[in-house]
Amino acid sequence: MTYCLLLLSVVAVTAAVPVPRLLTRAKWPEREPVVALWVWQCLVATVLLCCLTALALGAAAVFGTVRAQLFAPAPPAVTAAYDLSHASPWTTVLTVLLACGAAWTTAMLARELVEARRRRAGARAHLRDRAPDLPAGLPEGRGPLLVLEEEYPDAWWMPGSPPQLIVTTGALQRLTDHQLDAVLTHERGHARARHDWLLHLSAALAAGFPRVPLFAHFCEQTHRLVELSADDTASRRCGHLTTALALIELNQHRGVLSCSSSHRLLGERVDRLLEPPPRLDRRHRALTTAAAALVPLVPLLITFAPGLTALP
Repeated sequence: MTYCLLLLSVVAVTAAVPVPRLLTRAKWPEREPVVALWVWQCLVATVLLCCLTALALGAAAVFGTVRAQLFAPAPPAVTAAYDLSHASPWTTVLTVLLACGAAWTTAMLARELVEARRRRAGARAHLRDRAPDLPAGLPEGRGPLLVLEEEYPDAWWMPGSPPQLIVTTGALQRLTDHQLDAVLTHERGHARARHDWLLHLSAALAAGFPRVPLFAHFCEQTHRLVELSADDTASRRCGHLTTALALIELNQHRGVLSCSSSHRLLGERVDRLLEPPPRLDRRHRALTTAAAALVPLVPLLITFAPGLTALP
């Protein structure tokens, strides 16, 4: 069991520290944001699985009740292969730390979900106050599209039940029909991919473990890559130039073309749409996706290796 815990620790540290730093310096995620999001999720899953399986093995070694429950259906040879009869002091310390980390992670995820629900309820109440009153005789439900009377052009998707797409009259007046279609397609791309859940997860992990490079980079890159992914969805339907012009018109009042603007990502998105980077071919994309999907299996193989070798 000691070797399993050591290997799990090495895999977790490798996936949490050097690999994210290398990934943030790579150029290919800008070309394939969807694949990059998948790679980041697989890295996070690898670290969480390493911690979870190490916690299970450590708890089984420290607590006899846990050991009896985990290995109840296993043959005696499998239990003997893990050498769980005694636990060293460092195993006890590691188990306690992992248990505290699991409890803290659960608390951070719960807090993020509660805060997101509270913010969403406040935003919906604010929208109900700003939304124009419907004529008498029409149903009260406003449907998935809500138009607000607002001078500034804007459009965003509000997840929830039901989800709602909000567009201001400023956007309707400034954008052409094709540009408006690109904006709506961009927002629908966020909704179909359920990017809100990915953003909540990355924010919760970054808030709970701010000193872990993986979670900090995961939060930062997720906010960037989901926008690039939605831009690609819009550009495939409406064209790169139309999507870029729609992005400029929609954000010009925010200083999208200003080098000193705090919305630097907007300028990067416009440049990327005007000069689309070369994409990976289908074979390389499939290989990258498959390789990333295999990474979370490493902690599972390490955990189950002693039991599998002990089976007749």
